[in-house]
Amino acid sequence: MRYDRNLLMGGAAVLVIGSIAGFAVARVFDPHGSQVGTVDAEAEHEDEHAEETEGFVPLKPADAAAAGVELAKVERGGGSDLLLPGRVAIAPNSQSTIGAPLAGTVVDTLVAPGASVKKGAAVATIRSPAGAVVRAAADSAAAAAAAAESVDARDRTLFDQGVIARQEWEATYAATLKAQADLRAAQAQLIALGSPNASGIATVRSPIAGVVTHVPIGPGGVVAEGAEIAEVSDASKVELVLEAPPSSLRLITVGAQMEARWTGGQAIEAVVVGVAPASTGGSAVVRARIAGAAPPPGTVVSARMVGGVGDALTVPSEAVQTVEGQTSVFVSEPEGFRVRVVVIGRNASGRTEIISGLDGGEQIAGAGAFLLKAELAKGEAEHGH
Repeated sequence: MRYDRNLLMGGAAVLVIGSIAGFAVARVFDPHGSQVGTVDAEAEHEDEHAEETEGFVPLKPADAAAAGVELAKVERGGGSDLLLPGRVAIAPNSQSTIGAPLAGTVVDTLVAPGASVKKGAAVATIRSPAGAVVRAAADSAAAAAAAAESVDARDRTLFDQGVIARQEWEATYAATLKAQADLRAAQAQLIALGSPNASGIATVRSPIAGVVTHVPIGPGGVVAEGAEIAEVSDASKVELVLEAPPSSLRLITVGAQMEARWTGGQAIEAVVVGVAPASTGGSAVVRARIAGAAPPPGTVVSARMVGGVGDALTVPSEAVQTVEGQTSVFVSEPEGFRVRVVVIGRNASGRTEIISGLDGGEQIAGAGAFLLKAELAKGEAEHGH
């Protein structure tokens, strides 16, 4: 019995020693064994952080402008595409047909086609008997007004001295007012007729600045009142004049944007400023103001615009970027911009239709969105290393 008890005690000691030795060996091959749970937690946190920062650029909206990124809103619009033929024309207020202010004989033409003139520049002189009569009438009115004012001043003095009655002075004062009114009328008529001198020679002036495009008459020519003397145009102020089917007028609104192209494929941005209904059997006329540089008057163009008002979402075309092979936009968040994959539709007048990916309430990066794309690619490259 004593032998068996000693044997059992020895076996137990061996088991205890073996357990201690096994633990020591495990500590040697896995010195961080007690930290396994901590490492797993940190790895999981890093994975979550990577997911949060993926496709995200940490640039607060308040700092976006300084970085060259402009914020834009998602708008509703869209409609039917309209193709309108037309041409570049001089704006209505930038072209003038100068007429003779009175009938007479042309003394001299002071300009020729192609000459540049300023507003108020002389273009021709005309000798007219009617002009001499108007000048004489103005001079007579000036003399009458001066005489009336002299009599009024004298009677006023006599009235103040008690020499004449008040009624007599008031009659003189009324006559003076009438003479002054007659003078103003005569002077206005004189100016309207080119301010002819005593010989009846009047100077015809250009009402606008521009280039002389037509001079139909020369010295010695006889003209009637209102006959064309010259034509002046300001070629720097042009617009688009387009033809539209009468049925499309309901789709065209003032303020709508359009894009026109001319020879060579160059694009012109313009805004509709007027829509004139069609005459019997004709086309409607659409006038659009050109933004930026424009081709010369007479250039044939083809304009494209989106007519009507639809429910489609649209964003500035420059907001749409390709990120990792997918069409995307950068949606603004409190701490930066996040990539949002979208499906796009038509592209017209500088805006792109969004078929899916946005709900319309977002604020996105517009002009300068490509900078966010570059920053995102840079950040991902650094993360990869």
